Amino acid sequence: MKIESNIEKISSFQHLELLANQVVEGFISGMHKSPFHGFSAEFAEHKVYNVGESTKHIDWKLFAKTDRLYTKRFEEETNLRCHIIIDNSSSMHYPKLKVGQNFYENKIGFSVLASVVLMNLLKKQRDAVGLSVFSDTYEYYAPEKGSDRHHRMILNTLENLLEIPVTQKTTDAVTFLHQIAEKIHRRSMIILFTDMFHSGNSAVDEEALFTALQHLKHNKHKVVLFHVVDVKTEVNFDFDNAPRKFVDIETGEEVAIYADNVKEEYEKEVEKYFKKLSLTCSQNRIKYIPVSVDESFEKIMTTYLVEKQNFG
Repeated sequence: MKIESNIEKISSFQHLELLANQVVEGFISGMHKSPFHGFSAEFAEHKVYNVGESTKHIDWKLFAKTDRLYTKRFEEETNLRCHIIIDNSSSMHYPKLKVGQNFYENKIGFSVLASVVLMNLLKKQRDAVGLSVFSDTYEYYAPEKGSDRHHRMILNTLENLLEIPVTQKTTDAVTFLHQIAEKIHRRSMIILFTDMFHSGNSAVDEEALFTALQHLKHNKHKVVLFHVVDVKTEVNFDFDNAPRKFVDIETGEEVAIYADNVKEEYEKEVEKYFKKLSLTCSQNRIKYIPVSVDESFEKIMTTYLVEKQNFG
């Protein structure tokens, strides 16, 4: 099943939550017999209601017939806590969208829609979700909760990430990943959306970033890193050989070059960095998933469901 076909049909919708719901429903309908046990909160059986229990799942129709209180018990009920982290630095607002493009065709738009898709799945399973947003500051924090009001608050924050223009904002992932790690006390699944571009290029900077990622693992958290990139230009460096001015959208630094003159060396360095990142994540039992803005959201949802199964 291809999620792209669903997105093409619903790209005219502007409402973020509606768009995410359509993506999720398309994914679920394509799964047929799901291999992901516990994905659906399917009704299993009744049990006698005990005084003091929540009245949320009382079967009032059965009460009318029997004059006794029963509650519905559901299969694979879970109490997963999930904290989503989004890098909102200027580099995440690349590529600059052209007229007619969908908002999810750059890195921040892709990450926002993917986050709302995950929130949709979490809500279906009555699981709690929290959110952190960082760039050169810790922009937003909400702890893990499952109420409708909480979901609306997070959704509003995510919508603002798409609407508020971003000026030059660098990435201080090291500082804020450490701070986020200290805030999440109860064991959770932590999902991070970032392009992994950070200030500085030295080995010391890289090691500090890897240490911050390791910190997210404390308290036995499960960490999933979605490495969001525009593969065409950021990995394959697919530009013609006309003279171009490349601008660092976080610092404003400019360099004028012919793409062909640096393409081979650039791609070699990018590949080396991505391999090191993947290896470091593997060594620290962090799930590393590279995703491109031109991909569907199927990989996002499948990864979440598989990792939830393994969250024990």
